[in-house]
Amino acid sequence: MSSILTTNDNSPSRRRARPRFSQRLCTDTRPTTSGTDIASQEVVGAISESRGISPTVGLAFVNLSTSEAVLCQICDSNSYARTINKLAVFEPTELLFMNTASARQTMLYDTIQNNIPDLIISSIDRRYWSDRASQEYVDKLAFPEELESIRVLKYIELQLDMTFTFHSLRIKFEASQGSMMIDLSTAASLELIQNLQKAKSRDCLFGLLNETQTPMGSRLLRTNILQPPTEQEKIAARYDAVEELSTKEDMFYAIREALKNFIDADKVLTSACATGNYELIKNAIDETLNDDVVYQRKPLDLRNQRTYAVKTGVNSLLDVARQAYKESNADAAELVSVLSERHNLTLELKYDTARSYYISLSAFELEGALPDEFINVIKRRDRIECQTLDLVKLNQRIADSHHEVISMSDQAVQELLEKICEGVPSLFRISEAIATLDMLSAFAHLVTIQEYVRPEITDVLAIKSGRHPLHEKILKDKFVPNDTYASQQSRFQIITGSTVDEINASVSTFAGEMREISYILRNVDGRSLVIVDELGRGTSTTDGLAIAIAIAEALVDSHAFVWFATHFRDLACIMAERSGVINLSLAVKLSHESSKMTMLYKIQEGHVQEKFYGLALAKVLPFPPQVLEVAQQVSTHLYRIAEDRAISSKVLGASRKRNLVLQLREQLLQAHNGNIDGEDLRQWLKRLQDDFAVRMAALEAGDDMSPVEDGVLDDGKNEEHFTVGQAQDAKSDKDSFEPVEEFDRTMPAESVDLVSQEDAEEQMWDI
Repeated sequence: MSSILTTNDNSPSRRRARPRFSQRLCTDTRPTTSGTDIASQEVVGAISESRGISPTVGLAFVNLSTSEAVLCQICDSNSYARTINKLAVFEPTELLFMNTASARQTMLYDTIQNNIPDLIISSIDRRYWSDRASQEYVDKLAFPEELESIRVLKYIELQLDMTFTFHSLRIKFEASQGSMMIDLSTAASLELIQNLQKAKSRDCLFGLLNETQTPMGSRLLRTNILQPPTEQEKIAARYDAVEELSTKEDMFYAIREALKNFIDADKVLTSACATGNYELIKNAIDETLNDDVVYQRKPLDLRNQRTYAVKTGVNSLLDVARQAYKESNADAAELVSVLSERHNLTLELKYDTARSYYISLSAFELEGALPDEFINVIKRRDRIECQTLDLVKLNQRIADSHHEVISMSDQAVQELLEKICEGVPSLFRISEAIATLDMLSAFAHLVTIQEYVRPEITDVLAIKSGRHPLHEKILKDKFVPNDTYASQQSRFQIITGSTVDEINASVSTFAGEMREISYILRNVDGRSLVIVDELGRGTSTTDGLAIAIAIAEALVDSHAFVWFATHFRDLACIMAERSGVINLSLAVKLSHESSKMTMLYKIQEGHVQEKFYGLALAKVLPFPPQVLEVAQQVSTHLYRIAEDRAISSKVLGASRKRNLVLQLREQLLQAHNGNIDGEDLRQWLKRLQDDFAVRMAALEAGDDMSPVEDGVLDDGKNEEHFTVGQAQDAKSDKDSFEPVEEFDRTMPAESVDLVSQEDAEEQMWDI
């Protein structure tokens, strides 16, 4: 498995049955809240590519559920990696191409079809892509302050039979700069949105972080996981907000409680925030609608609610029609009262949608037959339902009055909607603010229950006792935290040793490996973070090692931060002398008495030696002793020859000295730019000096210092050991590397004059 995280700064179509789209944007049913499924969003996308050597791709997405349109323009590579990433973020239910003879023969079409095979791709006529027609649609539908060009609206109106109210569509341009690009393979392998084994399981990063309480917040969280921001000011502002929420308990609980009752504001545009525009909208609603208008369920209550929804005085003709409706209802009640007295029966006036008003009485109270004036008689167990001719006439008069009232009420409400539309953009911004607040409060909730810490943004990556959030949740007490440190002098880290309980668990096909690596090499740069896991296991040892070395060389030259887990010991030896490369391994505890080998999963410095890792494993298995004895003799002889050759190499020794000096220079620069001083700084420099002297003396003597011999802990005789950047020994918890509290390892690029390796070595010897 290979992953890359990169910052972005810079004929008839194949058709399947289209999913049913809603014909109305508003319904009478109350939308769901936090349980809303992201996949249920109905999104139609359109894509177009300009001609040229470096392709520029235009994308438009219209969310039919939230009346939002997003426009993107991407300067992409020939692999269309950023385009595929954007499609993965928005997950359109249907993607539109221009219907031309060559549309299905383009590399863009093939790339999308290969990477997202389940996506419905449709071709639409060329006339729908007219700039003039698109501008006309935007002028009519978009908010006046958000007018941009879009080319999918005509298709939605004609093919999906949907229309948008004038100036009701939210259109925004979303640039690719300022966000991280995570390719589809990485998102799937890291289980960012979906669990690999169980699609509906919450055991993924999104499921773990999704403590949001509104659908808007959940959608925003998903977007930020797949497309995290990279602007330092924006990230710092979020950190500040999360810190404030997590430290101010009253504010946190008040916000969480208020968010519980929020429905999907993106769909209904209702909220309780006070802004200038909102006050205008609220006043317009208060002037038109009665304060006690709420949704009713009973048929008669529902009819009366619609009849009296508009306030008296808004429309004089409406007031007259409503008075006639009221008098007709009173006449019906009076009629039933007269009939009750005339026949000495207990009669009740009832209402249903089919018959309107009718009379109900108890069957036990009636002696003999009903009087002849009662018609439409229905017997229901112990009740009798009926009407009279006068009541039928009153029902018709009431219905006529009600239809007249509803017609004029709808006209008043329509005028209100047109007035409100002028302030709808502010409501959308309020909805976006609520979504952001919801996401940040969810982060604050996680901080308090998971003991997460606030990182500092620097040019050096330093993590103390880092935990994988998903594995920690699943493994609980069995999870082993590890320290991580990466700078330009340790940017390429080769990790040897067992990383999984079952060897076959990390095996992937060679073709899949090469496809992922090819994508990484095309898109990697100095601001990327790359993780490569067991490259070359799908091919022969010789070919796999050769390919791994070539790829490792390219990744070192890219200056990206790389973690390269491998079973090739020779790769660790060959790359060890390259500037910026360090070797790490996962510790193993061997017990010869109990014939047991325990994987500790603890990162330590130095690579795993095959003579211990292979033969030691064989010793704890039921191998014949004579076989193991011969294998041990041959292995010892071969490794002694290899070590003698390495030690005798003057070039090798000079390279190791140069790397050691460069590491010292970098650590001294970090100390100079850091925030520690006094006795703490003096002690740290003393440890740094002692460590440098010991390592340099070892190199002068021709020894290759390793903190734990061959990466193997034998029955606990060797103490657990950890070093940071090959410069600091962890003697106690107090002496351990603390990136935030004890030592700021920031090295701002703008404040450091870069020099050549030779000049750096001279400067270090002067120091």
